[in-house]
Amino acid sequence: MQKGNIGVTTENIFPVIKKFLYSDHEIFIREIVSNAVDATQKLKTLANKGDFKGETGELKVCVKVDKDNGTITVSDRGLGMTEEEIDKYINQIAFSGANDFLDKYKDDANAIIGHFGLGFYSSFMVSKKVEIVTKSYQEGAKAVKWSCDGSPSYEIEETEKADRGTDIIMYIDDDCKEFLEKNKIEELLRKYCRFLPVPVAFGKKTEWKDGKQVDTEEDNVINNTTPIWTKKPSDLKDEDYKEFYRELYPMSDEPLFWIHLNVDYPFNLTGVLYFPKIKNNIELQRNKIQLYCNQVYVTDSVEGIVPDFLTLLHGVIDSPDIPLNVSRSYLQSDSNVKKISSYITKKVSDRLQSLFKNDRKEFEQKWDDIKIFINYGMLTQDDFYDKAKNFALFKDCDGKYFTFEEYQQLIKDNQTDKDGNLIYLYAQNKEAQYSYIEAAKNKGYSVLLLDGQLDTPIVSMLERKFEKSRFTRVDADIIDRLIVKEDANKSELDAEKSANLSAIFNFQMPKLDKTEFHVEAQGMGENGMPVMITQSEYMRRMKDMAHIQPGMSFYGEMPDMYTLVLNTDHRLIKEVLADSETHTADQLKPIEAELKGLHAREAVLHQQQEGKKPEEIDQAQKDELDKCHQDISAEEQKKNDVLAGYGKDNKKVHQLIDLALLQNGMLTGEALSNFVKRSIDLIQ
Repeated sequence: MQKGNIGVTTENIFPVIKKFLYSDHEIFIREIVSNAVDATQKLKTLANKGDFKGETGELKVCVKVDKDNGTITVSDRGLGMTEEEIDKYINQIAFSGANDFLDKYKDDANAIIGHFGLGFYSSFMVSKKVEIVTKSYQEGAKAVKWSCDGSPSYEIEETEKADRGTDIIMYIDDDCKEFLEKNKIEELLRKYCRFLPVPVAFGKKTEWKDGKQVDTEEDNVINNTTPIWTKKPSDLKDEDYKEFYRELYPMSDEPLFWIHLNVDYPFNLTGVLYFPKIKNNIELQRNKIQLYCNQVYVTDSVEGIVPDFLTLLHGVIDSPDIPLNVSRSYLQSDSNVKKISSYITKKVSDRLQSLFKNDRKEFEQKWDDIKIFINYGMLTQDDFYDKAKNFALFKDCDGKYFTFEEYQQLIKDNQTDKDGNLIYLYAQNKEAQYSYIEAAKNKGYSVLLLDGQLDTPIVSMLERKFEKSRFTRVDADIIDRLIVKEDANKSELDAEKSANLSAIFNFQMPKLDKTEFHVEAQGMGENGMPVMITQSEYMRRMKDMAHIQPGMSFYGEMPDMYTLVLNTDHRLIKEVLADSETHTADQLKPIEAELKGLHAREAVLHQQQEGKKPEEIDQAQKDELDKCHQDISAEEQKKNDVLAGYGKDNKKVHQLIDLALLQNGMLTGEALSNFVKRSIDLIQ
């Protein structure tokens, strides 16, 4: 029997392993099983080359859990090891020193695994003792047993083993007993080993017999050794890709389409990426791409390898050029990873371009499902925008699709304003904004439907990309001011009548939480709506952006500001104005006469003080001007009280306001009930 100490420069490597890998301690099963697979594949290679003359027999890896003895055993019939090889690969682990090691990897536990050949030692994350029973494939080799109890000392001795290969026997620690549950190990094997290239058997398949589940003679093989990405696309049918997708994501809808990746220069990369049907929440769909290294599962956090916008895709990427110790620092600095990211972007854009060119009708049918990927890509990567602008689509409110260039040609003659800006009108909800859309169509305008999650930031981006172009929602203003032409309608009312009319409605506007209304009078034609509510494009867009963009939350806290526009050309508004003049004339006449005199007095006082410094104006003059201002305010209040009193009792005013609110989904509760009752009264 040989005894010795493991060749490490730390006093004890095992607490280091446990401390820094504890959060990922389940990864031991991946390391031990993939080592067994590696040994098996190497034997296959030697046999294929003729360097191994013996019978290979059935090559598989077996995993067994013995709960009674508290062990997990991983066995293979691969190369096996001699005593010298155990000494080289197990006992002599090269570290640059404990301090360097700890400093370099203290923030990145995952980087330890794989990087220093520590795969085998990951077993000590869950084990109080580990034994290796191994026999080399070499002729005449003797079986040896190595054991270690988690201290730097080990024992190695000759033993009996009938067949070549290696058994790793792990005596599970008291604080890791969950790994002795068969369901737990099977779950981990399916997570980490489901596509390993050598069969991995975990016990036997069971069947229902005599009222209970019993083992059969058939191995319970948990992995698919030839997953779809290892095959040639020419050998696969659509159903093969769909079946593999169902295997990866059993509860998901059928994918829209897929991209088969296969490149061997200047790096190795295979895989299949699927475009899933997105429901409504971007974040819930992330991290569905699984990263493999030679069919060994690495991670499903692929940021840095896959461009950010494509983390919404589903599928598998396999590359031996991305080692098992994926770390952020590695991803940021490695040139292969950057090349892989660029390659994937190019493959995706080429595939989308091909779909668009070869079957535009099908592409249009899928547009509503795939536009979130394309929009996200255009927002986050300029090089992707340069490709996508040729196949990205607009959809109008009639369900017709246009490329950016096609739509520009469609609207340039009719939707260019007096300053030469091309105005893109859009709606976000066809039903809620129906009357505004119809008003635009009646003018001969086209209206886009932008109802996607990312359409608000896309609009802002396209305004920067498109020359002399502006996007405006159809309810941002009255129709004649959405696209300002030289012949825009103007109100024929004088300023005083317009102000009085606005005041009558303004005092009757409802008090809604975090909502402010401004009322103005404007001619919109006899056939236009009598009243309509608009909201500034800028403020609405800023509030929309506040929901999705950090740093803009203060816009979200601001009140919604709307404008109630009174159509002074409409019969109903003219009737309200005429009626108000009749009913308020006697009350307003003396007030307006008094105001006229006060404004004249104010003008004289200002003229007297004009050109003087504050210290040159005596107190009496200051007091007189202050008194004049106070008198004007008092008379204005009297005037407002008269106009408010008229509006308060005028059913037509309230009905018109409520019609505008109803049209915009802002009439609810008691106000809606009152509107219905008033409507009945007016009909009778």
